[in-house]
Amino acid sequence: MTENLLLIKCKEYLKTLCINISERPVGSNGNRQATCFFERELSLSGWETEMVEFEAIDWEDNGAFLKSDEENFNVLVSPYSLGFRGEAELISASTIEELSKINAKNKIIFLSGEIAREQLMPKNFVFYNPEEHRNIISLLENSGAKAIISATGRNAALAGGVYPFPLIEDGDFDIPSVYMTEKEGLKLRPRIGKIVFLESKSERIPGKGFNVIGKKGISNSQKIVVTAHIDAKKGTPGAIDNATGVIVLLLLSDLLKDYNGNKLIEIVAFNGEDYYAVPGQMNYISANKNNFNRILLNINIDGAGYEKGLSAFSLFNLPDEIIQSANKVINQYSGITEGVQWPQGDHSIFLQFGVPAIAVSSKWFIDNIGDQDITHTPKDNIGIVDCNKIVEISLALNSLIRCL
Repeated sequence: MTENLLLIKCKEYLKTLCINISERPVGSNGNRQATCFFERELSLSGWETEMVEFEAIDWEDNGAFLKSDEENFNVLVSPYSLGFRGEAELISASTIEELSKINAKNKIIFLSGEIAREQLMPKNFVFYNPEEHRNIISLLENSGAKAIISATGRNAALAGGVYPFPLIEDGDFDIPSVYMTEKEGLKLRPRIGKIVFLESKSERIPGKGFNVIGKKGISNSQKIVVTAHIDAKKGTPGAIDNATGVIVLLLLSDLLKDYNGNKLIEIVAFNGEDYYAVPGQMNYISANKNNFNRILLNINIDGAGYEKGLSAFSLFNLPDEIIQSANKVINQYSGITEGVQWPQGDHSIFLQFGVPAIAVSSKWFIDNIGDQDITHTPKDNIGIVDCNKIVEISLALNSLIRCL
């Protein structure tokens, strides 16, 4: 397939995933449409495909309302939170020590300052969960509080570009919670010790999600697993995060449709990287826990194709022969450079099982991961994507896979 045809396909796929399908959070109708579309395209390129189902909840946000005396405050529903309607005394904590000492039973807790500086990892998240986060969640769950209000700023490294960020984003955490800006939190602070009324119209909706897996090659041989997550947060088209990664998989599936090498190539659209419980990833681990030793290499694409800067291939624990092949390919393409290592992606799953990995992204996002304001927001749209970079990445990965 010529580069021009790949470019046309890239633009068509981008429109499908980011415009025709409005949103792709796990468990939603849009997510199901995206996974069915991906499976159909893989099949048309001659790949053996499988859709692996798992349980997942969607959620509906119908707004939140906070009032004390005659003053109203702007609050947002925490993703996947249970709903709430009621009034109680407002009590505050800004450190773990303060949280451990307050009597919060039947009260509403207001969290701000140090304790709310970064998004708390979901309670059952296994890949990264600092002790400090676990302690905060445990104290909250044992507090007897009716609800939680948090005042937050920006925490791009853990929560993406959203402002303010939800301190709690966890469908396994059952105390209703809302959040607000730090500025709004300063307005609320004089109400500590007084009665506040909170209504949060949030509802959890049972649903299902699917990983999509495509295979080509010799079934019992070593595997090269190429991955990208297909889900996106609510409220964003999810172009860079991560429609572009999915498009690389689709273009690569077309480029490799005549593959007759001595490896098994596995293309996986993971479903859940932007979801509190990473259910698709956990499902894949459970199904393959005894087979990671068969995987020669993982290539994970996340955040690729940004209009600014170069594409980056970050190399993790590669054996010498793969390093040589990777460097040769990188040097062949002017728009690709070797990137620094970064942990926030599905390649981390494979690294934990001792599998070498290459993480493909945009150098600008790696360099600005702590202060960017694009991902998980409406700014992450097709207008910031350079499809020429997506085509270049696809061609480079095709060359790399064929020489391994």
